[in-house]
Parts: sequence; C-alpha cells; structure tokens
Amino acid sequence: MLWLTGAVIVILSVLLGYVAEGGALRVIWQPFEFLIIIGASIGALITSSTRYLLGEMATSFKSLLSGPRYDKEAYTQLLSILYLMFKLSRTKGNIALEAHIENPDNSSILGQFPQFLADARATTFLCDYLRMLTMGTENPNELESLFDEELATLHAQVMRVPSLLQNISDGIPALGIVAAVLGVIQTMASISQPPEVLGHLIAAALVGTFLGVLLAYGFVGPVASGMRAINTTDMKYFESMKAGILAHLHGQPPSIAVEFARKTIFSEVRPTFYELEQTVSKLTIE
Repeated sequence: MLWLTGAVIVILSVLLGYVAEGGALRVIWQPFEFLIIIGASIGALITSSTRYLLGEMATSFKSLLSGPRYDKEAYTQLLSILYLMFKLSRTKGNIALEAHIENPDNSSILGQFPQFLADARATTFLCDYLRMLTMGTENPNELESLFDEELATLHAQVMRVPSLLQNISDGIPALGIVAAVLGVIQTMASISQPPEVLGHLIAAALVGTFLGVLLAYGFVGPVASGMRAINTTDMKYFESMKAGILAHLHGQPPSIAVEFARKTIFSEVRPTFYELEQTVSKLTIE
C-alpha cells in the first residue's frame, strides 16, 4: 500500500500547489493530451515487451501493493527446513534426503511448512540443490559457481519488468514533448484566432510537457524503483539457501550452517538466533 500512499501524495502536492498559486484545474484538464501521452506509452510498452513479460507485469504490480513476498515468518520456516535437512543428512547420510526432495508434497519435513511448499519456485530451487548432494556433489566451490550462475539468471529474470518500466519512464517526457509540439502545430494553424483562443491552445500544448514529466518522474519511474527494491529483497530468500547449503558442504554442523544462512537476511525480516533456536527445538524428523 505504500505505492498508493506515495501516488496520492504526488497528486495532491502537485494539484494543491497549483491551485494555491491561483491556477485553475480546468486549464490542465486536457483529455486529448492525456490520450496522446498515455496511449503512446502503452503502445511503446507493448512494442518493447513480450507476452510473458506482459503477464508478469500483473504479478509485479501485485507485489508492489503487497510488499516483499518473504516476511520474518517465511524466513524462520526456511531456516527451520534447512536445519532439519542438514541434521538428517549429517545423521543418516545424504541419501536419506531423497525421500523428501523427490516428492516434496509427501515429505514429513516439508509437510510441516505448507507456506514453503506453496512456493513452487523456492521448493524447486531447494530440492534441486539438495538432490545434487544425494548424487554425490561434494565440492562446495563447484556448487557455488552453479549457485552464482542460477542466482544471476533469477535476478535478471525478476528485474526484466522493472527495467522495462524504467525504459518507458525515460521515454515518457519525450512523448510529452510530442504532445506539446502537436499542440503548437494546432496553435500555429489557428494563428488568426483572437488572443484568448491562442492562449488556451498554448496552455493545452504546455500541459503535454507537464504531464509527460509528471508521469515519468512522479509515477512510472518510482513504480520501477519500487519493484526493483521488492525483488532485491526477495532475492535474499534464495541467497540464504545458497549460504546454508555451502556451509553444510564445508562440513559445518547444522546449527552453524543455518547461522550462515541467517546472516545473509536483511535485518528487518531476520529472526534472531534465539527465536530460531526456540523454533527448531520444537521440530522433529520422522
């Protein structure tokens, strides 16, 4: 909801400031200027996008309204899963992980965390790397390279929508100039009209420039920045898995490996050591 709050503040600040200076709102209400700029922006967005990205845009706007996907509880559950998996691997060997990663929905460990199981991307990410342990991967350096490659790919994927919107934002002021130039053309074509008519036409043309700058820097640009911030925060969820699994491969005991994972999490959603300790003490491995 922060985005909506910010958008309302932008609108009210601009309009109230304009009215306070003696401006008339009816002057800046130029629907055809809006049509030119917003319509051209939407067309440019469609032209520079793909069907997949257009579908992802709806998800991105939803996350903008709801905020980061992973809260403190989600991270607590993830660290608990890592602890149980590492403990099982250490006591019974990596082969014991197969029963939990090949069919996660029937896993006695993952079944304790329905919120995690509902996240298909996170479940697949974790199971894929734990599966590599069962297949004999023992070199943490080699696995780290694979982690880095996949995380870079994932980061590029989740940043495509914000990057696309940022590109559109950069172009909207130019579309505002297009609308303004069209207004000037109309004004010049009406040069024989009285001054009050020409004044209205010039004001309408200038609204195009105003609207282009306002949309770019007051709305579309901040939306792109907000999406980037949320996606960067959510990427920490996967980076914490990487840190924990690599620490486990380096031979760290489960509690220490999980601590490696915990330390990668942003402070506002990071469970404390004692909170995590209390949580895992109540869990069991069946």
